Amino acid sequence: MERTRKPIDNWNGESIGPGESRDVELAVSESYSGGTDHIPLHIHRGPKPGPVVFVTAALHGDEINGTGAVRSLLQDESFRLIRGGVILVPVLNLLSFERHSRYLPDRRDLNRSFPGSRSGSLASRMARTIFDEIVSCCDYGIDLHTAAVRRTNYPNVRGDLADPEVRRLAESFGSEIIINGRGPRGALRRVACAAGCPTIIMEGGEVWKVEPGFVRSATRGIKNVLRALNMLDGEPTPAAYQLVVDRSKWIRAENGGFLQFHVRPGDVVEKGQPLTTTTTLLGSELAMLHAPFNAVVIGMTTLPAVSPGEPVCNLGKLPRGMKPEELCCLRSQSHIAGQVSEHLGSNVLVVDPTGD
Repeated sequence: MERTRKPIDNWNGESIGPGESRDVELAVSESYSGGTDHIPLHIHRGPKPGPVVFVTAALHGDEINGTGAVRSLLQDESFRLIRGGVILVPVLNLLSFERHSRYLPDRRDLNRSFPGSRSGSLASRMARTIFDEIVSCCDYGIDLHTAAVRRTNYPNVRGDLADPEVRRLAESFGSEIIINGRGPRGALRRVACAAGCPTIIMEGGEVWKVEPGFVRSATRGIKNVLRALNMLDGEPTPAAYQLVVDRSKWIRAENGGFLQFHVRPGDVVEKGQPLTTTTTLLGSELAMLHAPFNAVVIGMTTLPAVSPGEPVCNLGKLPRGMKPEELCCLRSQSHIAGQVSEHLGSNVLVVDPTGD
């Protein structure tokens, strides 16, 4: 049965006609002083009927790279839909954003609370409002994230590729790395997909930053999706290559000490290649971590001081039959890949393990 979505032509009594745009607010909670907490959002309609897409950022309040990307779209005077509509939300989780925190004041994770309920916790009530008032209005969704605190990610798209429409979004986004998976229980994208609104997420960079490489990758990807849906003029800009990762693994420190990094986000590594060397504070070598399989570096810690068991490097296993040298050759053709990798790598000191 075809899903029926809520119309976006009327927002709390304010009419938004074809070809029009409005800055509006959504009441999501109340403050300790009794005032109403609103999240600002922008509704942009094309002159012709078509799909409606939400683009959200800062679902975790400290992950503001996506906020920079949404703001870039809002300030782009050439961004004009030819059909359909978009709901642009630069900060979805305003209560956490104002505390520079991943979590809500009730210490819950909003992105583990969907679809929520109207009589549950603060997180659950907010999730229900967001789901009913934003997700239920849309045919598709794009949710922007970064790595967790003290980590960085190479820009990648994540989605349940078993859903043909999710695969369509993920591939058209134009990201070089696509990570296949449904997402955790209670996550916005997983619940939205289950409700008939195919949704992907993009992850990249660090918390508390707006990084130029991420913003360029995200805005290009969002426009690619809208062009693939015939909502924007022009053709999508394809990636130089696309790698689908079905399995990833965090490599953890075996010893405590100070890390010397030998790779940066986005690097392609061969099985057995050195990833990091753990040393004492005076520089004596304690241990070296090696890649357990051919992989691409999805993410890594940015904190070089570690204790045993702490995550150091997140590797996405290369598909069977893909050789690292082939992927390196494809990456060399990507101008954006080099820029982003170099930018993210500036956050860590990368040392040649051979000493050259």
